[in-house]
Amino acid sequence: MNNLKQAKSALISVFSKDGLEPIVKKLDELGVTIYSTGGTEKFIKDLGIEVVPVEDVTSYPSILGGRVKTLHPKVFGGILNRQDHEGDAAELEKYEIPQLDIVIVDLYPFEKTVASGASEQDIIEKIDIGGISLIRAAAKNYKDVLCVSSMEDYDETLSILVNQNGQTSLEDRRRFAAKAFNISSHYDSAIFNYFNQTEKLEAFKVSEHKGQTLRYGENPHQKGYFYGNLDQMFDKLHGKELSYNNLLDVDAAVNLIGEFKNDEPTFAILKHNNACGVATRKTIHQAYVDALAGDPVSAFGGILIANTEIDKATAAEIHNLFCEVVIAPSYTNEALEVLKGKKNRIILVQKDINLPNSSVRSCLNGVLVQEKDLKTDTKEDLSYETNNKPSEKELDDLLFASKICKHTKSNTIVLAKNQQLCASGTGQTSRVDALRQAIEKAASFKFDLHGAAMASDAFFPFPDCVEIAHKAGISTVIQPGGSIKDQLSIDYCNENNVAMVFTGTRHFKH
Repeated sequence: MNNLKQAKSALISVFSKDGLEPIVKKLDELGVTIYSTGGTEKFIKDLGIEVVPVEDVTSYPSILGGRVKTLHPKVFGGILNRQDHEGDAAELEKYEIPQLDIVIVDLYPFEKTVASGASEQDIIEKIDIGGISLIRAAAKNYKDVLCVSSMEDYDETLSILVNQNGQTSLEDRRRFAAKAFNISSHYDSAIFNYFNQTEKLEAFKVSEHKGQTLRYGENPHQKGYFYGNLDQMFDKLHGKELSYNNLLDVDAAVNLIGEFKNDEPTFAILKHNNACGVATRKTIHQAYVDALAGDPVSAFGGILIANTEIDKATAAEIHNLFCEVVIAPSYTNEALEVLKGKKNRIILVQKDINLPNSSVRSCLNGVLVQEKDLKTDTKEDLSYETNNKPSEKELDDLLFASKICKHTKSNTIVLAKNQQLCASGTGQTSRVDALRQAIEKAASFKFDLHGAAMASDAFFPFPDCVEIAHKAGISTVIQPGGSIKDQLSIDYCNENNVAMVFTGTRHFKH
C-alpha cells in the first residue's frame, strides 16, 4: 500500500442518509473536520456531532430554491487543489480555502423519479448539478481525494476508515474514482435518454450498473457477462446460476410467451431460441402434455415457460423431463416441492414488467439498434385472398401459428393444428427447405397434417410452397403477401380449395 494520506477534512452532502451514520461517527472519532449542507448538515447535528456549514466557508447561503449550494470556488478549490503543488497550496492559503480530503456525495434520484411517472417539472428538478460536479471534481483529483459517490460504497468506506485509521491509499482513491465516473456517466446517459425519447438524436447510449460474470459464453473457451437487473425480471427460487446460453433462451421464451399473455393456458418449450413445442389448452397440464408432444426429442435440456400458474400435476409431468429452466408467473407449493426435486433445475417466477421497446446487437465495429417487432397479427389485419375462406377454428390456428412464426429464426415455416405446434422449419436458407423440414418433422412425430395451418414469416416468391403444403394435407395458409408473383400462389390455392390469408406484415427474425 503506497501514497497513504491521512484524512483531516470531509465534505458530506447526500440525498439519502441511509447507512451514513457509522461513517459520520467514525470521522468524528478520528478528528476529521466535517463540512456539510442543508438536510445532511441537520442530520449530522442531530447525531450530536460538530459540523461546519458550507455557507460559513463560502459566505453564501443556499439560493435559488436549493439549486445552488456548493457551486463555489472555496468548495471546488478545496477539492481540486494539488497537494504537492506549491502554487496551489499558496492559493488555498491566500483565499482561505479549506483542504477537502474526502467527498461523500450522492445524486438526486433521477431514474426513480422518471419511473414513478412524475411530471416533467419534478423530473427536471431531479437533475443534479452540484452533486455531479462535486463527484467529477473529487474523482478527477483522486491522487489527493477519496470520492464516495454511492451509498453502496459506504461499507467499504467505513472499513477503510476503521482498518487504516483514517488513511486512504492511492489504490483506494483510484478505485473509488472509477466507481464515481461509473456513477456520473450512467447518470448523464439516463438524462440524455429521457430527453431523447422525443428529440430522437442519432446517438446510442446504454448504461447498466448491475453486471455479473457468467460461467462462460456460448462455449467454455469464451468469457461471458450479463449486464442488467435480472431481479427486476424474475424471482429465482431454485437451481444453479443462469448461463449465457440459458439467458438467450430465456429471453426467447419470455418474448414468445408474451404473445399468449392474455390467452387460455399456454405452454411453450424452446431449444436454441426456437420453439419446439407450443400448445394452448383448457388447463396448463394439458397444454404442457401437448407442447411436449410437438417434439419430445428436442425438449430434452430445453427451456419451459407457461403463461399461467403451474400446478402439481403439471410439475409431475415436467419432472420426468430433463430441462434447464422452468418459468411461470407462479407455482403452487406442491408444484414447487416436485420441481425442486432436481437440484440444478432453475425455477424462475416471471414478474410482470415492461421490457424495452428496442433491441440492440453488436455488428462489425458498431451496434445495430431497431424497434422490436411488437406487431401481433390479428383477424382485423387479414385480407382474404382466395375463394375459399378459413373457418373461425382455422383462423384461430392460423393466428396461433403466426405468433410462433414471428419468434422463430428465418427462414421459417410453422405448422399448427388445434392450437398445437406440429413442427417448424427454422433458420433455413430456402423457404422450400424450411417447409420440407417442417413436414418431415411433423411426420416423424405422427402428426396428421390434414386440415393443418401453415404460417410463413415472409412471402412466397413462387407457388411451390403452397403446392408442397397442399399435397401434405395442409388446408390453410397465412403469409405477409407482397411478392410480384403472389397471384401464382393464389391461383394454386383457388384451384385446390386451399384458404390463404395475407397479413401485410413480414416477421423476419435473423
